[in-house]
Amino acid sequence: MPKQIAEGLWTLEHDFAMPGGIEIGTRTSVVRLQDGGLWLHAPGNLDDTQVDWLRGQGPVRAIVAPNLFHHLFLRAAVANFPGARLFAPHALADKCPGLRFERLCDAPPVLWEGALEQVRVDGAPRLAEFAFLHVASRTLLLTDLCFNVHRARNLRTRLALGALGAWKRFGPSRLGRSLMRERGRVRRSVDRILAWDFDRAIVSHGDIVEEGAHESLRQAFAWLK
Repeated sequence: MPKQIAEGLWTLEHDFAMPGGIEIGTRTSVVRLQDGGLWLHAPGNLDDTQVDWLRGQGPVRAIVAPNLFHHLFLRAAVANFPGARLFAPHALADKCPGLRFERLCDAPPVLWEGALEQVRVDGAPRLAEFAFLHVASRTLLLTDLCFNVHRARNLRTRLALGALGAWKRFGPSRLGRSLMRERGRVRRSVDRILAWDFDRAIVSHGDIVEEGAHESLRQAFAWLK
């Protein structure tokens, strides 16, 4: 069932496995907008119970694909909530032909202006991630920019995440680092995120950082000079 993180902020958990049986799970974040509608961040494989709960909470106004990897369940989300507007990085059009979406940019659209802030992480075009801040709860929303996996169902997952540098630590995986080709631009984007006031971080893969997330993010990217 949904977990309430703060007033107007929930998460929904989903099973998710990478090729080879690497079970990292994933998470949908849900924000209530000022007009009472809902904003879905990185929707996962929503089951019928979760869809019914969302419909009962109010109309879904926005579905957000925050990077170029979290697109597998977009078509199902659009089918479940046909009145919602779909937002994604511009380059996602090549991966999702036939889906009509609005382009994410540096400034939040009027739909969620005031409730959420956003930053495009430059310098990693193959990731093209956007970070978001839920202002009222001082919560940072990340997708693949950082992992925070501390539990695993099988040894294969632990070994694979260990090899990727994503086991029992908050921060980018080795794969994520390899995508950050223009480190100066990534550094400037991270600095823009660090200018926000947040204490909690919700990641798509792993545990939520309930407190101290600002300092954790600063340390996670200290290698970027």
